[in-house]
Amino acid sequence: MRAVVCEELGSVAVRELPDVRPAAGQVVIAVEAAGVNYVDGLFVQGRYQIKPEPPFVPGSEVAGTIVAGPGAGTRVLAMCGLGGFAERVAVAAEAAVPIPAKLDAARAATFTQSYSTALFALRDRAGLAPGESVLVLGAGGGTGLAAVQVAKALGARVLAAASSADKRDAAIAAGADSATDTSDIKTAARTWSEGGVDVVYDPVGGGLAEPGLRSLRERGRYVVIGFASGDIPALPLNQVLLRNRSVVGVDWGAWAMTRPVEQRALLDGLLGLVESGALEPVAPRTEPLTAAGAVLDDLMNRKVVGKVALLP
Repeated sequence: MRAVVCEELGSVAVRELPDVRPAAGQVVIAVEAAGVNYVDGLFVQGRYQIKPEPPFVPGSEVAGTIVAGPGAGTRVLAMCGLGGFAERVAVAAEAAVPIPAKLDAARAATFTQSYSTALFALRDRAGLAPGESVLVLGAGGGTGLAAVQVAKALGARVLAAASSADKRDAAIAAGADSATDTSDIKTAARTWSEGGVDVVYDPVGGGLAEPGLRSLRERGRYVVIGFASGDIPALPLNQVLLRNRSVVGVDWGAWAMTRPVEQRALLDGLLGLVESGALEPVAPRTEPLTAAGAVLDDLMNRKVVGKVALLP
């Protein structure tokens, strides 16, 4: 089978590998699409907290058809941790989740991580209520677009902040009520929300963090998703104390791994929203496996609008 292999940290190449075989309790998925996520780039660069030794096959999220093991012939999506950028991948049978008819393989392969993070963060960690306002930073990326759609499905109003016109257009198309550039987030958010937003969803960090925090109204919640800018910010705690604000950390990945039953319920709820039409995941850009290196570079340099799926 063909697979994208990280033979040394910082680079990848397509290689021929032996076909995978299912171990006890596993299924093998013929991969139709593999989602490309920020975490995949961190793995390849050796910057993630889990550091596999090269050579390894990156790719944490796939969609395709079970070809070996229980449920053969079923279209499924799965989180696999590693190994997804390949024509075949073996996963635990319980990790393979049937795909709703409304989702094609590319959208299914770019769904679980972004949308699960958004729902866990906004509903379960920030307690977002209908009628509240949300400022989504990095709103033109895959995580940001998912947050826009999930916030709208929860009944919130959404201001999308993104660095380029095409990313802001993508956020509006995904359902954001308004969009702003990142030159003066605090002023834009306070003006739009008439005093301050209830929740800030921040997957970017860096220089956007402090103005994002300052854009909150009384009892507002600043939700820390990640640091796509590459810089972990130091927040002024007096701005947390003032107006009784809260800073809320979100580590969906660790939570999902340690609470598989709760994660499956969360994912089933999300897929139900897709089936009902309450969520309409944005179609990703698609590329062949041979483009994996370029796609990862673009993703890590924040050049990607929305998400990208590799098609083996």
